[in-house]
Amino acid sequence: MQMTNSYLDKIAVEIRRTADPDAVLLDGDLPLYRIYAVLLLAKGQDVVAEDVHNAWAAWACEHEPESQSLLPFKELSLRNQRKDQLYVDAIRQVAERMKLGE
Repeated sequence: MQMTNSYLDKIAVEIRRTADPDAVLLDGDLPLYRIYAVLLLAKGQDVVAEDVHNAWAAWACEHEPESQSLLPFKELSLRNQRKDQLYVDAIRQVAERMKLGE
């Protein structure tokens, strides 16, 4: 999958960079971060861990169909629920920089 210059890809890159400044956004991960970009545009500062998990689950159905974490958020262990917080924080930070969710 190739990245475009679309507004979603720009937001996706910014979310990834905010979550982990040293990471490179891989082509296989781009669809996931595009979904995170849609979450940002739809919910802004109001995004929660369950939203992030649901976005990841939609992506994982195709990319990681055997994952043990393909469960409703409330059925995940607390440890697995906490993994989503990094992306919640990144989405909120990018939304703040974009002045969304005010």
